[in-house]
Formats: sequence, structure tokens, C-alpha cells
Amino acid sequence: MKQISYLFAVVLLLTLSAFPVNAQQENETPFDLSLDLMSRYVWRGTDFGASPSIQPGFSYTKSGFTVGAWGAYTTNNPGAQEMDLYLSYAFLDDMFSVTLTDYFFPNEFAGNDHYFDYREEHTGHVFEATIAFAGTEKLPLGVLVATNVYGADARRLNDDGSMAGNQYSTYAELSYSFSFIDVFAGMNLTSPDTDLGETGFYGDKAGFVNIGCTVYKDIRVSETFSMPLFVSLITNPLTEKIFLVAGLSF
Repeated sequence: MKQISYLFAVVLLLTLSAFPVNAQQENETPFDLSLDLMSRYVWRGTDFGASPSIQPGFSYTKSGFTVGAWGAYTTNNPGAQEMDLYLSYAFLDDMFSVTLTDYFFPNEFAGNDHYFDYREEHTGHVFEATIAFAGTEKLPLGVLVATNVYGADARRLNDDGSMAGNQYSTYAELSYSFSFIDVFAGMNLTSPDTDLGETGFYGDKAGFVNIGCTVYKDIRVSETFSMPLFVSLITNPLTEKIFLVAGLSF
């Protein structure tokens, strides 16, 4: 629905306009820019694009609010492309956060590559609501629960095979951070009715879809500049897949 798109855009613009920007009066800019070069884009246990991926992003943070944009573009065009907008609020010393994300997965072959088409049966957008616990310094345990609330989610079916609405696909993840390594385990909490012919957004049954670890190392380029390198070992027990992914972050 276009109303949802416009409302989301208005909220983003109002949030930005409410924050005063004066770089000369602040030691640190509220803007953050990022660029990741990935050997493969694997998200929540699923390979997107089967090729290297270029992932730019920027965000603006003020008073606990963060608004931003993030993209992923494979090199085997048309491949798998993605452009996301998000609005997040962190509270209780950034231990907790709530986020609304507008994922956009254009697919010209499926006819859903029109950005401003928000009709649920045609759109390439997925709106997701997330609540997360980032852990503390003494207990670096992360908890995340994310649910698709509108858009190109997997569909529930009626007994006659007609569409009955979204599945509200839900993903939950636990993670724990050590000095140079993070370990994680993510689950699909939604159970499609495969007897009716339903398929799932994360998989065709509930279960673990994203188990692995990420190891970090700084590659020193000069005395004043180093480049973060990270390598992730990712398994998807539900689909019996395994990936080894490397990335550089700028």
C-alpha cells in the first residue's frame, strides 16, 4: 500500500529534520558511512546472489534514534539486489533497540522491481519489526526477534489453495561475543503447512537456519590505518548448506 510507504518516508524525514546538525559544535559527526566488500552475501542462512557482493550504507544517529539506508549488489547482474531503509531506537544505554526495516528485493523477472508499488500481492518490499537485546560488557549475549509485518512475505493458503494472507514469518537469534570471535544461532519460528503447498520465507519448517561464527582481524596498512577483515563460517541445518564468507569493511 502506498500509504505505508509515504508514512514511513515521512517518519524518516521528520526524524532527520528534528535533529540539529552542526559539525563545528560537535566533536563527532552523527553520520556514519560504511562499505563492505563480501565474497558472498549470506543472510540468515540463505545465499543471495551466488556471487561477490558490494554493500554500501549510511546512517544518522541522534538521541537514541538512527535512520539509515543499506544496500547489497551482486556482481552477476541481474543477480540478487537489495535496498533497505530503516528506523531504529535504542534505549537503556543502548542495551535494547526496536527497529522497523523496509527491505526491497527487486526482481524484474517476477514483475516486482517497481519501488513505489506497495500492493501486497505485487510488491518487492518486506516490512520487518525487530526487537533486540545487545547484551552488556559483562554479559555480551545478544538476542534478536524479527517478524515480517507486511509485503512480500511467504503466504498462507486456504484449503482451496487461495491466498489467505501473510505468514508473519519470524526469525530469532542468539549470539555471544568473545574478543575476536562472535558465535550465533538463528531459528525460523514459522511452520508452513506444506500439505497445502505453503512454502516459508526462511524455510519450509521451523528449525535452525543460521548457525556459525565470525572471526575478526585488523589488517594493518600503515601506522595510522588498518582494514577490518572478517570471515564467517555459516551453516543452515534446515537446508543442509554450509558457507565460508570473507569480507572487508571500510
